[in-house]
Amino acid sequence: MLGPPKESQDYFLKDLERCELCEHKCRVNRVGGETGVCRVTIPTIASATLHPAPPESYTVFMAGCNYKCLNCQNWTISQYPDNRSRQRGYEDPKELAKECVDQLNSLTAKVMGADRIFFSGGEPTIHLPYIEKVVEEARKIKPDTKINFDTNGYMTEESLKRVLDFTTSITYDLKAYNDDVHVALTGASSEPVLRNAEYIGRHAKDKLWEYRILVIPRINESEIKPLTELIADIDPSLPVCFLAFRPNFALENHPGASRSLMNKCVDIAKGSGLKNAYWSGHTGVKGRVVNIKSQVKERYLSEGARLAASYALYAGCQTHPRGCSTCVSNQACEIKKYIPKIVT
Repeated sequence: MLGPPKESQDYFLKDLERCELCEHKCRVNRVGGETGVCRVTIPTIASATLHPAPPESYTVFMAGCNYKCLNCQNWTISQYPDNRSRQRGYEDPKELAKECVDQLNSLTAKVMGADRIFFSGGEPTIHLPYIEKVVEEARKIKPDTKINFDTNGYMTEESLKRVLDFTTSITYDLKAYNDDVHVALTGASSEPVLRNAEYIGRHAKDKLWEYRILVIPRINESEIKPLTELIADIDPSLPVCFLAFRPNFALENHPGASRSLMNKCVDIAKGSGLKNAYWSGHTGVKGRVVNIKSQVKERYLSEGARLAASYALYAGCQTHPRGCSTCVSNQACEIKKYIPKIVT
């Protein structure tokens, strides 16, 4: 089906006719075909599969994202619709809910230990009303259905409260503490992300599966200490998983994180007072660092941000400092069209 039948649109018309689900607050009529920063109109599924990564689940990958991260490992999903990647498309929420519940009841799921529906992406926040409907329908079939929401945190306070209303667990990505680095990496500010991370840690820590921090050598290494200090100040028991960067997307040639760097991050976290910090991922992927372009040197404060911005410039981003909400080219973004030659 190319799109939702008119009679089934009522559950997301209100939100998508003037979309303010994430902090970009584009206020475009997505149902009417207008597009904001994410460039997505109707809710679109990329794929769905049983997935062994913790928490084990039936994972529904939603297409599109409100970020344009240079390092995205799911770039074929997140940069939809501009990279011409193939997606499953829109599906009736009742049908998707039944699929999810059936899959979680399968023998394969039981052997794997999969016990919840896991919404990921891309970024699921841009599809929030659709996801709410899928969860509602799944719980009509099986009232105790567990739900995980995997997010970059760039959502409004109202959207966060809606997410907390239906989730069992949340996996929460933190890219950087300082706005300079966060903007260079993602095209968006860190402020709403840190605000929402703090809210979850203080008011919904029972739902936090873990904060996840991707460690990118030379780009966000200096961000580890302020991030872990922030989390420790909220609650030293909050779980933090450091993920080892491996070359991807516009950072396809950048060196992967080393084992020693990952161990250092855990040591920094413990030094900040955190009691539950660990790392995961494949380390030691070779690469090379690009030269910092003079065009971006004076537009970013830190070396990490300048380096990230240089990669963005190589990939076609001409607006610096990056800022996808205000960029005049956000409807023809070269980053979203970028096709890496190397996939790890």
